[in-house]
Amino acid sequence: MTALSRSLQEYLALRRALGTKLQGPELHLQRFVEFADRAGSEVITTDLALRWATAPGRASAATRAVRLGDVRRFAAWLSAIDPRTEIPPKDLMPHRYRRKSPYIYSDQEIECILGETARLASPSGIRALTYTTLFGLLAVTGLRVSEALGLDRDDVDFERGMLAVRHAKFGKSRFVPLHDSTSVALRHYMKRRNLLLPRPTTSAFFLNERGTRLTISSADHTFAAVSQAVGLRPPTEAYRCGRRPRLHDMRHRLAVRTLVRWYREGKDVDRELPKLTAFLGHTHIADTYWYFEAVPELLQLASERATRPLEGSL
Repeated sequence: MTALSRSLQEYLALRRALGTKLQGPELHLQRFVEFADRAGSEVITTDLALRWATAPGRASAATRAVRLGDVRRFAAWLSAIDPRTEIPPKDLMPHRYRRKSPYIYSDQEIECILGETARLASPSGIRALTYTTLFGLLAVTGLRVSEALGLDRDDVDFERGMLAVRHAKFGKSRFVPLHDSTSVALRHYMKRRNLLLPRPTTSAFFLNERGTRLTISSADHTFAAVSQAVGLRPPTEAYRCGRRPRLHDMRHRLAVRTLVRWYREGKDVDRELPKLTAFLGHTHIADTYWYFEAVPELLQLASERATRPLEGSL
């Protein structure tokens, strides 16, 4: 193990001790250290970091900027130990992150997705059952995919009709109330899951064929294949399923449909919005306001509501 590799392990351990997960940064920094080793460099330099971040490939400008940012933070820490370390300037690769426009699934598209998912084949039959229940839960609760897959059996409270979402994004936890029909669907899944896999090796609520917890990559891949099968994604090369619409867009669907319903019911949306912010687990209400600029229908409804008092006063 090189000195740079040892420094990276110390850095990651320190950051994790402070409560940071670092899944993405860890992968980036491991690749950077491998790049530095191949280049024969024992120290971080601005030129080395820039060459790695901009190496030929399919990465977007945003991804390259994130890569360089991860190296910059590592270099800033390492510079206190090794004065030879150069810290890449912040403005070396400026890029403003732009959130992807949400895709809002229609009821018919959700029905097609769940219908196709129910036909997934597997030796035990658990695959179709698990993914149909998972996709349905995401559509009606707006959970993040990681939050749904992180649910343990004890996190589903059927008596109170509640989900306990623990250690979500930014370390926040919350309770998510369930509609009665959702509780019925989850209970049905639980009973059939226990029959098909009576001795699972994990406490996870959603299980795969091996009786272990589903991974985000397997959920994304399965959803992509289903979306392609029902025509939501165009055909692609072998072993590729396209990029959009995404499973995460189920969350956007719940948020947008809730806001549209509030407008049509004549509710004071500004007053109701903090409820949706809490339900979705957003850190700031501004994260929820983003939907107004991302979805034309919401922006139109908000504009109509804002001008209505003015028209009545003329």
